[in-house]
Amino acid sequence: MAALTWLLIPLFAAVGAAIWASWAARNRTTGDTAELAGYSRFREAMEKSHSGTEPA
Repeated sequence: MAALTWLLIPLFAAVGAAIWASWAARNRTTGDTAELAGYSRFREAMEKSHSGTEPA
């Protein structure tokens, strides 16, 4: 029974490594579109010329 326990330890480690690898390689680009749109609006606002007096 002790030999079986020693054989199961690497098996569980391999399963855990496979789960971690699939989690680490997941696609993370789904939430970037809103952030990129916000950055684009910010950039456009900063490029507009200011109406008013120029600083001295």
